[in-house]
Amino acid sequence: MPISKKGPLRVAVLGQGRSGLDIHCHYLKTAPRKFEIIAIADLLRERRKRAAEEMGCATYADYRDLLARDDLDLVVNALPSHLHPEATIAALEAGHHTICEKPLAWSVAKLDKMIAAARASRRKLLPFQQSRNAPQFQKMLQIIDSGVLGRIVQVSLSFSSFARRWDWQTVQEYRAGNLLNTGPHPMDQAMRLLDFKKPQHILCAMDRANTYGDAEDYVKILLRTRGKPVIDVEISSCTTFPQPMYTVHGERGGLSGGPSGLTWRYYDPKKAPKHKLIRSPLPGPSYCGEELPMIEKTWTPSKTQQNAFGFMSKAYYDHIYAVLSEGAKLEITPQQVRVQVAVVEECHRQNPLSKLPRKGWPKGM
Repeated sequence: MPISKKGPLRVAVLGQGRSGLDIHCHYLKTAPRKFEIIAIADLLRERRKRAAEEMGCATYADYRDLLARDDLDLVVNALPSHLHPEATIAALEAGHHTICEKPLAWSVAKLDKMIAAARASRRKLLPFQQSRNAPQFQKMLQIIDSGVLGRIVQVSLSFSSFARRWDWQTVQEYRAGNLLNTGPHPMDQAMRLLDFKKPQHILCAMDRANTYGDAEDYVKILLRTRGKPVIDVEISSCTTFPQPMYTVHGERGGLSGGPSGLTWRYYDPKKAPKHKLIRSPLPGPSYCGEELPMIEKTWTPSKTQQNAFGFMSKAYYDHIYAVLSEGAKLEITPQQVRVQVAVVEECHRQNPLSKLPRKGWPKGM
């Protein structure tokens, strides 16, 4: 049932780090007719002070105290990754619809407990997979679905760069590393390309190149599913010459590009020269050669779409508002993300890495 109240949804945000502040709070403040931030939780005093001054909301050092409130319509869990299942289950059991940042979970068992908590509390578990709304991804899907590229043989997704990192997102204890941090973006897109069917074959290689922690900063994944294209995912921090975000291989053409634009090239089979298989040696000797007329098209994002984070956040939160206030059907479901989590879990199983001694999460002030 949709929430029966007038005015904006009352929101609490757990965590005021990069995601909690710079993505969630940043967007929510731009949509006051739909959302109102009434509380935040963070261990760090300076973050709580900033939130009180800038947003005029209640602040809590312990998220559990915040969850005890009975005036919340929505909780956003943007705590560190290792707290996602625990805090999300607590929020659901406290009676709150809950958005959970990526990674939603690192194992199917953890996610199943989150799904069970949502079912038992009759509240919605809302995965934050905003990159499914990326304009370049949606345009790529549109081109693939149009059929102009023919049957798709392979789609490569590259979310790579060259960077050194030394923060908590490099430590396995905190469920960090490229696959759990950056990975949910391309992995969600990969699962969409496979219609959320678990691949029959999963091959993954991980390595540590530029990281100061014990988690991987290089990931290469190949996914094979009957009747679907091969999916090639790369998430590398040691790539000085990165490939385009998307490369599509099709029987009639292909596509290349990313957030700044896409280019696709293909031929029209009706206008292509006709050939027959020749089994005998070609005269000369020579190679097969033809003048195959290719059609080339391009796409560039609109001015609004160029602000990728803002565009994706608006699309995501507009939908969440429609789900909670108007009873719309949820488009990004925990069951869909469960397939992604199963693949991620298998990738980690194939690549056990040595671990640093556990030290726990630093205490706040």
